[in-house]
Amino acid sequence: MRKLRMGMVGGGKDAFIGAIHRIAANMDGLIELCCGALSIHPEMAKESGKILFLPEDRTYLSYEEMIKKESQMPEDKRIDFITIVTPNFAHFAPAMMALDHGFNVVIEKPMTVSLEQAKELKKKVEETGLQLCLTHTYSGYPMVKQARAMIQNGELGKTRKIVVEYMQGWLSKLSEREGNAGAAWRTDPSKSGKAGCMGDIGTHAAHLAEYVSGLKITQLCANLNIVVPGRMLDDDGNVLLKFENEVNGVLVASQIAAGEENNLTLRIYGEKGSIEWAQMEPNTLLVRWLDQPAQILRAGNNYPNILSKAALDNCRTPGGHPEGYLEAFANIYKNFAHTLLAKLEGETPTKEMLDFPKVDEGVRGMAFIENVVASGKSNEKWTEFVV
Repeated sequence: MRKLRMGMVGGGKDAFIGAIHRIAANMDGLIELCCGALSIHPEMAKESGKILFLPEDRTYLSYEEMIKKESQMPEDKRIDFITIVTPNFAHFAPAMMALDHGFNVVIEKPMTVSLEQAKELKKKVEETGLQLCLTHTYSGYPMVKQARAMIQNGELGKTRKIVVEYMQGWLSKLSEREGNAGAAWRTDPSKSGKAGCMGDIGTHAAHLAEYVSGLKITQLCANLNIVVPGRMLDDDGNVLLKFENEVNGVLVASQIAAGEENNLTLRIYGEKGSIEWAQMEPNTLLVRWLDQPAQILRAGNNYPNILSKAALDNCRTPGGHPEGYLEAFANIYKNFAHTLLAKLEGETPTKEMLDFPKVDEGVRGMAFIENVVASGKSNEKWTEFVV
Protein backbone atom coordinates (compact mmCIF):
# COMPACT_ATOMS: atom_id res chain seq x y z
CA MET A 1 0.00 0.00 0.00
CA ARG A 2 1.77 3.11 -1.24
CA LYS A 3 1.43 6.07 -3.55
CA LEU A 4 2.12 5.61 -7.23
CA ARG A 5 5.36 7.21 -8.39
CA MET A 6 5.13 9.49 -11.44
CA GLY A 7 7.74 10.93 -13.80
CA MET A 8 6.95 13.81 -16.13
CA VAL A 9 8.19 14.62 -19.64
CA GLY A 10 7.74 18.32 -20.41
CA GLY A 11 5.71 20.59 -18.17
CA GLY A 12 8.44 22.94 -16.97
CA LYS A 13 7.83 26.06 -14.90
CA ASP A 14 6.15 28.13 -17.63
CA ALA A 15 4.01 25.33 -19.08
CA PHE A 16 0.25 25.61 -18.48
CA ILE A 17 -0.75 22.00 -19.02
CA GLY A 18 2.08 20.50 -16.97
CA ALA A 19 0.87 22.34 -13.87
CA ILE A 20 -2.70 21.15 -14.53
CA HIS A 21 -1.52 17.54 -14.69
CA ARG A 22 0.42 17.87 -11.44
CA ILE A 23 -2.56 19.37 -9.60
CA ALA A 24 -4.90 16.68 -10.96
CA ALA A 25 -2.51 13.83 -10.14
CA ASN A 26 -2.08 15.12 -6.59
CA MET A 27 -5.75 15.77 -5.77
CA ASP A 28 -6.65 12.33 -4.41
CA GLY A 29 -3.35 11.63 -2.64
CA LEU A 30 -2.69 8.53 -4.74
CA ILE A 31 0.26 9.83 -6.77
CA GLU A 32 3.53 11.63 -6.11
CA LEU A 33 5.86 13.30 -8.63
CA CYS A 34 9.30 11.75 -8.19
CA CYS A 35 11.29 12.81 -11.25
CA GLY A 36 11.08 14.73 -14.48
CA ALA A 37 12.64 15.70 -17.78
CA LEU A 38 10.83 19.01 -17.67
CA SER A 39 12.35 20.94 -20.56
CA ILE A 40 14.63 20.50 -23.57
CA HIS A 41 16.55 23.53 -22.28
CA PRO A 42 18.99 22.34 -19.57
CA GLU A 43 18.80 25.41 -17.35
CA MET A 44 15.01 25.49 -17.56
CA ALA A 45 14.89 21.78 -16.70
CA LYS A 46 17.10 22.26 -13.64
CA GLU A 47 15.24 25.36 -12.44
CA SER A 48 11.87 23.64 -12.88
CA GLY A 49 13.10 20.66 -10.87
CA LYS A 50 14.14 22.93 -8.00
CA ILE A 51 10.78 24.72 -8.01
CA LEU A 52 9.03 21.34 -7.75
CA PHE A 53 11.43 20.13 -5.02
CA LEU A 54 12.71 17.22 -7.12
CA PRO A 55 16.09 15.74 -6.15
CA GLU A 56 18.93 16.90 -8.39
CA ASP A 57 19.76 13.33 -9.36
CA ARG A 58 16.17 12.81 -10.56
CA THR A 59 15.92 16.06 -12.50
CA TYR A 60 16.88 14.87 -15.95
CA LEU A 61 17.91 16.77 -19.07
CA SER A 62 16.20 14.42 -21.55
CA TYR A 63 13.43 11.85 -21.50
CA GLU A 64 15.90 9.22 -22.76
CA GLU A 65 18.11 9.76 -19.72
CA MET A 66 15.13 9.68 -17.38
CA ILE A 67 13.64 6.47 -18.75
CA LYS A 68 16.96 4.62 -18.83
CA LYS A 69 18.05 5.63 -15.32
CA GLU A 70 14.62 5.14 -13.74
CA SER A 71 14.33 1.66 -15.25
CA GLN A 72 17.61 0.71 -13.54
CA MET A 73 16.46 1.82 -10.08
CA PRO A 74 15.35 -0.70 -7.44
CA GLU A 75 11.68 -1.63 -7.49
CA ASP A 76 10.90 0.29 -4.30
CA LYS A 77 12.16 3.56 -5.79
CA ARG A 78 11.60 3.62 -9.54
CA ILE A 79 8.54 5.26 -11.03
CA ASP A 80 5.34 3.42 -11.98
CA PHE A 81 4.30 5.62 -14.89
CA ILE A 82 5.32 8.56 -17.05
CA THR A 83 3.13 11.53 -17.93
CA ILE A 84 3.89 13.18 -21.30
CA VAL A 85 2.81 16.82 -21.60
CA THR A 86 4.89 17.95 -24.57
CA PRO A 87 3.56 19.35 -27.88
CA ASN A 88 2.02 16.78 -30.23
CA PHE A 89 5.15 15.97 -32.25
CA ALA A 90 7.00 14.93 -29.06
CA HIS A 91 4.43 12.39 -27.79
CA PHE A 92 5.24 9.25 -29.73
CA ALA A 93 8.95 8.66 -29.04
CA PRO A 94 8.87 9.01 -25.25
CA ALA A 95 5.65 6.97 -25.03
CA MET A 96 7.18 4.11 -27.02
CA MET A 97 10.39 4.20 -25.02
CA ALA A 98 8.50 4.29 -21.71
CA LEU A 99 6.45 1.24 -22.66
CA ASP A 100 9.56 -0.58 -23.86
CA HIS A 101 11.13 -0.04 -20.43
CA GLY A 102 8.09 -1.25 -18.50
CA PHE A 103 6.43 2.05 -17.59
CA ASN A 104 2.72 2.82 -17.91
CA VAL A 105 1.91 6.08 -19.72
CA VAL A 106 -0.37 9.09 -19.35
CA ILE A 107 -0.36 11.23 -22.48
CA GLU A 108 -1.89 14.45 -23.71
CA LYS A 109 -4.18 14.44 -26.73
CA PRO A 110 -4.01 14.06 -29.64
CA MET A 111 -1.98 10.94 -28.90
CA THR A 112 0.44 11.27 -31.83
CA VAL A 113 0.84 13.25 -35.05
CA SER A 114 -0.29 10.47 -37.41
CA LEU A 115 -2.66 7.52 -37.50
CA GLU A 116 0.29 5.28 -38.37
CA GLN A 117 2.08 6.27 -35.15
CA ALA A 118 -1.12 5.81 -33.14
CA LYS A 119 -1.56 2.26 -34.44
CA GLU A 120 2.07 1.48 -33.64
CA LEU A 121 1.60 2.78 -30.11
CA LYS A 122 -1.54 0.66 -29.70
CA LYS A 123 0.38 -2.42 -30.82
CA LYS A 124 3.08 -1.67 -28.23
CA VAL A 125 0.48 -1.27 -25.46
CA GLU A 126 -1.04 -4.62 -26.40
CA GLU A 127 2.38 -6.31 -26.51
CA THR A 128 3.45 -5.02 -23.10
CA GLY A 129 0.12 -5.33 -21.29
CA LEU A 130 0.73 -1.90 -19.77
CA GLN A 131 -1.82 0.91 -19.39
CA LEU A 132 -2.00 4.05 -21.51
CA CYS A 133 -4.29 6.85 -20.36
CA LEU A 134 -5.23 9.64 -22.76
CA THR A 135 -6.32 12.84 -21.03
CA HIS A 136 -9.58 13.68 -22.77
CA THR A 137 -10.50 15.84 -19.79
CA TYR A 138 -14.16 16.45 -20.50
CA SER A 139 -15.10 12.80 -20.10
CA GLY A 140 -14.14 13.17 -16.44
CA TYR A 141 -17.05 15.46 -15.49
CA PRO A 142 -19.74 13.81 -13.32
CA MET A 143 -22.65 15.14 -15.38
CA VAL A 144 -21.06 13.88 -18.59
CA LYS A 145 -21.05 10.45 -16.98
CA GLN A 146 -24.66 11.00 -15.90
CA ALA A 147 -25.66 11.74 -19.50
CA ARG A 148 -23.80 8.65 -20.69
CA ALA A 149 -25.51 6.44 -18.10
CA MET A 150 -28.97 7.75 -19.04
CA ILE A 151 -28.34 6.95 -22.71
CA GLN A 152 -26.91 3.51 -21.88
CA ASN A 153 -29.98 2.75 -19.75
CA GLY A 154 -32.31 3.70 -22.61
CA GLU A 155 -33.97 6.53 -20.70
CA LEU A 156 -34.04 8.78 -23.79
CA GLY A 157 -35.02 6.02 -26.18
CA LYS A 158 -33.19 5.42 -29.45
CA THR A 159 -30.67 8.15 -30.21
CA ARG A 160 -31.62 10.18 -33.28
CA LYS A 161 -29.28 13.16 -33.53
CA ILE A 162 -26.01 14.38 -31.98
CA VAL A 163 -24.82 18.00 -32.04
CA VAL A 164 -21.47 18.98 -30.54
CA GLU A 165 -19.87 22.43 -30.67
CA TYR A 166 -16.50 23.62 -29.41
CA MET A 167 -16.06 27.37 -29.77
CA GLN A 168 -13.01 29.40 -28.77
CA GLY A 169 -11.82 32.86 -29.77
CA TRP A 170 -8.20 32.93 -28.66
CA LEU A 171 -6.78 32.57 -32.21
CA SER A 172 -8.85 35.39 -33.70
CA LYS A 173 -5.57 37.19 -34.36
CA LEU A 174 -2.26 35.90 -35.73
CA SER A 175 -1.14 35.26 -32.14
CA GLU A 176 1.51 32.76 -33.22
CA ARG A 177 3.56 35.68 -34.54
CA GLU A 178 3.02 37.82 -31.47
CA GLY A 179 4.96 35.75 -28.94
CA ASN A 180 2.21 33.31 -27.92
CA ALA A 181 4.13 30.03 -27.56
CA GLY A 182 1.00 27.86 -27.31
CA ALA A 183 -0.37 29.35 -30.51
CA ALA A 184 2.98 28.98 -32.25
CA TRP A 185 3.27 25.22 -31.95
CA ARG A 186 -0.46 24.52 -32.40
CA THR A 187 -0.47 26.29 -35.78
CA ASP A 188 2.81 24.79 -37.01
CA PRO A 189 2.30 21.60 -39.07
CA SER A 190 5.75 20.30 -38.09
CA LYS A 191 4.75 20.36 -34.41
CA SER A 192 0.97 19.99 -34.39
CA GLY A 193 0.41 17.60 -37.30
CA LYS A 194 -2.07 17.77 -40.18
CA ALA A 195 -4.77 19.75 -38.38
CA GLY A 196 -4.90 22.87 -36.26
CA CYS A 197 -8.30 23.60 -34.72
CA MET A 198 -9.66 20.14 -35.54
CA GLY A 199 -6.64 18.47 -33.99
CA ASP A 200 -6.60 20.66 -30.91
CA ILE A 201 -10.29 20.90 -29.98
CA GLY A 202 -12.19 19.04 -32.71
CA THR A 203 -10.79 15.79 -31.32
CA HIS A 204 -12.22 16.66 -27.89
CA ALA A 205 -15.64 17.27 -29.43
CA ALA A 206 -15.56 14.01 -31.41
CA HIS A 207 -14.44 12.02 -28.38
CA LEU A 208 -17.15 13.53 -26.18
CA ALA A 209 -19.85 12.72 -28.74
CA GLU A 210 -18.71 9.10 -29.03
CA TYR A 211 -18.14 8.65 -25.29
CA VAL A 212 -21.55 9.91 -24.19
CA SER A 213 -23.60 8.42 -27.02
CA GLY A 214 -21.76 5.09 -27.11
CA LEU A 215 -21.83 5.34 -30.91
CA LYS A 216 -18.86 5.48 -33.27
CA ILE A 217 -18.54 7.84 -36.23
CA THR A 218 -18.84 5.91 -39.51
CA GLN A 219 -18.84 8.68 -42.16
CA LEU A 220 -18.17 12.38 -42.33
CA CYS A 221 -18.29 15.38 -44.64
CA ALA A 222 -15.93 18.17 -43.57
CA ASN A 223 -15.33 21.79 -44.47
CA LEU A 224 -12.10 23.18 -42.93
CA ASN A 225 -11.19 26.85 -43.07
CA ILE A 226 -8.19 29.09 -42.52
CA VAL A 227 -9.85 32.35 -41.56
CA VAL A 228 -6.92 34.41 -40.27
CA PRO A 229 -4.62 35.36 -43.18
CA GLY A 230 -1.11 33.95 -42.89
CA ARG A 231 -2.05 30.94 -40.74
CA MET A 232 -0.77 27.54 -41.87
CA LEU A 233 -3.43 25.25 -40.36
CA ASP A 234 -7.22 25.30 -40.04
CA ASP A 235 -8.64 27.56 -37.34
CA ASP A 236 -12.32 26.82 -38.03
CA GLY A 237 -14.39 23.93 -39.35
CA ASN A 238 -17.79 22.29 -39.76
CA VAL A 239 -18.35 18.54 -40.05
CA LEU A 240 -21.47 16.56 -40.91
CA LEU A 241 -21.35 13.19 -39.19
CA LYS A 242 -22.95 9.78 -39.52
CA PHE A 243 -22.78 7.49 -36.51
CA GLU A 244 -23.63 3.84 -36.00
CA ASN A 245 -27.33 2.89 -36.00
CA GLU A 246 -28.06 5.48 -38.74
CA VAL A 247 -27.70 8.40 -36.34
CA ASN A 248 -26.91 11.81 -37.85
CA GLY A 249 -24.77 14.47 -36.26
CA VAL A 250 -23.03 17.82 -36.60
CA LEU A 251 -19.67 18.91 -35.19
CA VAL A 252 -18.57 22.55 -35.21
CA ALA A 253 -15.16 23.65 -33.94
CA SER A 254 -13.66 27.12 -34.15
CA GLN A 255 -10.83 29.05 -32.54
CA ILE A 256 -11.67 32.33 -34.29
CA ALA A 257 -15.08 32.85 -32.62
CA ALA A 258 -14.22 36.21 -31.07
CA GLY A 259 -15.41 36.53 -27.49
CA GLU A 260 -15.81 32.81 -26.87
CA GLU A 261 -13.73 31.34 -24.04
CA ASN A 262 -14.04 27.54 -23.89
CA ASN A 263 -17.58 26.86 -25.02
CA LEU A 264 -17.89 23.10 -25.47
CA THR A 265 -21.54 22.03 -25.69
CA LEU A 266 -23.09 18.62 -26.37
CA ARG A 267 -26.73 17.90 -27.23
CA ILE A 268 -28.05 14.39 -27.87
CA TYR A 269 -31.65 13.85 -28.99
CA GLY A 270 -33.51 10.58 -28.51
CA GLU A 271 -37.05 9.36 -29.16
CA LYS A 272 -38.27 10.22 -25.65
CA GLY A 273 -36.12 13.19 -24.73
CA SER A 274 -32.74 14.89 -24.97
CA ILE A 275 -29.76 15.96 -22.88
CA GLU A 276 -27.68 19.12 -23.04
CA TRP A 277 -24.35 19.64 -21.25
CA ALA A 278 -22.06 22.67 -21.45
CA GLN A 279 -18.48 22.70 -20.19
CA MET A 280 -18.75 26.28 -18.93
CA GLU A 281 -21.63 25.22 -16.63
CA PRO A 282 -20.39 21.69 -15.97
CA ASN A 283 -22.37 20.85 -12.84
CA THR A 284 -25.69 21.10 -14.71
CA LEU A 285 -27.30 18.61 -17.07
CA LEU A 286 -30.47 19.72 -18.87
CA VAL A 287 -32.91 16.92 -19.64
CA ARG A 288 -35.80 17.79 -21.92
CA TRP A 289 -38.69 15.34 -22.31
CA LEU A 290 -41.13 14.87 -25.16
CA ASP A 291 -44.21 14.65 -22.93
CA GLN A 292 -43.29 16.26 -19.59
CA PRO A 293 -41.54 19.35 -18.24
CA ALA A 294 -37.78 19.70 -18.56
CA GLN A 295 -35.49 18.69 -15.69
CA ILE A 296 -32.34 20.31 -14.37
CA LEU A 297 -30.01 17.72 -12.84
CA ARG A 298 -27.13 18.95 -10.69
CA ALA A 299 -23.86 17.31 -9.67
CA GLY A 300 -23.38 16.44 -6.00
CA ASN A 301 -22.76 13.33 -3.93
CA ASN A 302 -25.86 14.11 -1.83
CA TYR A 303 -28.18 12.98 -4.67
CA PRO A 304 -27.79 9.17 -4.42
CA ASN A 305 -31.36 8.44 -5.46
CA ILE A 306 -31.21 10.64 -8.56
CA LEU A 307 -27.75 10.40 -10.10
CA SER A 308 -26.19 7.28 -11.58
CA LYS A 309 -23.43 5.35 -9.84
CA ALA A 310 -21.00 6.51 -12.54
CA ALA A 311 -21.78 10.16 -11.79
CA LEU A 312 -21.66 9.68 -8.00
CA ASP A 313 -18.32 7.85 -8.22
CA ASN A 314 -16.87 11.00 -9.76
CA CYS A 315 -18.52 13.60 -7.53
CA ARG A 316 -16.36 14.92 -4.71
CA THR A 317 -18.62 17.37 -2.85
CA PRO A 318 -22.30 17.96 -2.02
CA GLY A 319 -24.37 19.86 -4.55
CA GLY A 320 -23.73 23.59 -4.69
CA HIS A 321 -19.97 23.23 -4.19
CA PRO A 322 -18.66 23.79 -7.74
CA GLU A 323 -16.48 21.10 -9.25
CA GLY A 324 -14.80 22.02 -12.50
CA TYR A 325 -11.94 21.42 -14.91
CA LEU A 326 -9.33 20.45 -12.31
CA GLU A 327 -11.66 17.95 -10.65
CA ALA A 328 -12.62 16.42 -14.00
CA PHE A 329 -8.94 16.09 -14.86
CA ALA A 330 -8.33 14.54 -11.43
CA ASN A 331 -11.11 11.99 -12.01
CA ILE A 332 -9.20 10.65 -15.00
CA TYR A 333 -6.02 10.38 -12.92
CA LYS A 334 -7.96 8.83 -10.00
CA ASN A 335 -9.48 6.07 -12.12
CA PHE A 336 -6.15 5.42 -13.85
CA ALA A 337 -4.37 5.28 -10.47
CA HIS A 338 -6.92 2.85 -8.99
CA THR A 339 -6.44 0.63 -12.04
CA LEU A 340 -2.65 0.54 -11.58
CA LEU A 341 -2.96 0.00 -7.81
CA ALA A 342 -5.34 -2.91 -8.37
CA LYS A 343 -2.87 -4.49 -10.78
CA LEU A 344 -0.02 -4.01 -8.27
CA GLU A 345 -2.13 -5.90 -5.73
CA GLY A 346 -2.79 -8.68 -8.26
CA GLU A 347 -6.47 -7.76 -8.49
CA THR A 348 -8.74 -7.19 -11.49
CA PRO A 349 -9.70 -3.52 -11.94
CA THR A 350 -13.42 -2.81 -11.72
CA LYS A 351 -15.50 -1.24 -14.48
CA GLU A 352 -15.47 2.03 -12.55
CA MET A 353 -11.67 2.02 -12.27
CA LEU A 354 -11.31 1.43 -16.00
CA ASP A 355 -13.45 4.46 -16.86
CA PHE A 356 -10.74 6.61 -18.45
CA PRO A 357 -9.74 7.19 -22.11
CA LYS A 358 -7.27 4.61 -23.40
CA VAL A 359 -5.16 3.88 -26.45
CA ASP A 360 -8.17 2.94 -28.60
CA GLU A 361 -9.60 6.43 -28.13
CA GLY A 362 -6.20 7.80 -29.11
CA VAL A 363 -6.29 5.84 -32.36
CA ARG A 364 -9.81 7.05 -33.11
CA GLY A 365 -8.73 10.62 -32.38
CA MET A 366 -5.95 10.40 -34.96
CA ALA A 367 -8.34 8.71 -37.39
CA PHE A 368 -10.75 11.62 -36.89
CA ILE A 369 -8.03 14.14 -37.74
CA GLU A 370 -6.87 12.31 -40.85
CA ASN A 371 -10.40 11.64 -42.10
CA VAL A 372 -11.50 15.24 -41.50
CA VAL A 373 -8.47 16.60 -43.36
CA ALA A 374 -9.00 14.16 -46.23
CA SER A 375 -12.69 15.03 -46.44
CA GLY A 376 -11.93 18.74 -46.36
CA LYS A 377 -9.71 18.32 -49.41
CA SER A 378 -12.14 16.07 -51.27
CA ASN A 379 -15.01 16.96 -53.59
CA GLU A 380 -16.94 13.91 -52.43
CA LYS A 381 -19.87 14.60 -50.14
CA TRP A 382 -19.24 11.68 -47.81
CA THR A 383 -15.95 10.07 -46.79
CA GLU A 384 -15.84 6.69 -45.10
CA PHE A 385 -14.36 6.94 -41.59
CA VAL A 386 -11.30 4.71 -41.88
CA VAL A 387 -9.41 3.56 -38.78
